[in-house]
Amino acid sequence: MSADEPQKKGNAFDVVLMGGATDDGEGARVLRARPGRIDTGEVRPMRDGRPIASGEVVRLERRADSRALFDVHVECVVPETTAAENVQPSPSSRSEGGPPQVATRAYRDNWEVTFGLRRRTLN
Repeated sequence: MSADEPQKKGNAFDVVLMGGATDDGEGARVLRARPGRIDTGEVRPMRDGRPIASGEVVRLERRADSRALFDVHVECVVPETTAAENVQPSPSSRSEGGPPQVATRAYRDNWEVTFGLRRRTLN
C-alpha cells in the first residue's frame, strides 16, 4: 500500500471502477470490488422526492492515481423490502400538476373497513 492511498480499518478495501453511462443517461455502470466479492451495478445521483427502493447510499472519493477508480464510503444501507414499494401516486395527482398524493397498499385495502362501502347514486 502506498502512502497516497487512504488507510482503511483492517486494510479492507471497497473500490468502484466507473464504466459507461446507463441506457437512460442518468447514471453510470460500475464494477465494485470489496473483500470476498466483485459486483456489477449502477450508480445514480439521489433526487429529491424519489424513493430509494433498495441498495446503498454511497459517497465516492476519486483516487489520485486513476480518473476512473473511486473509494466507496457507505453512508446508509437501504433494505430490499421498504415501505416505498407499497406507495404509489394516485392517478389524479399526476394529471392535475399538484403535489403527488400517495397512499400505501394497506391504506387502500382497508378503506372500506374504515369508511364503509361507497354508495352509488343514480343520476
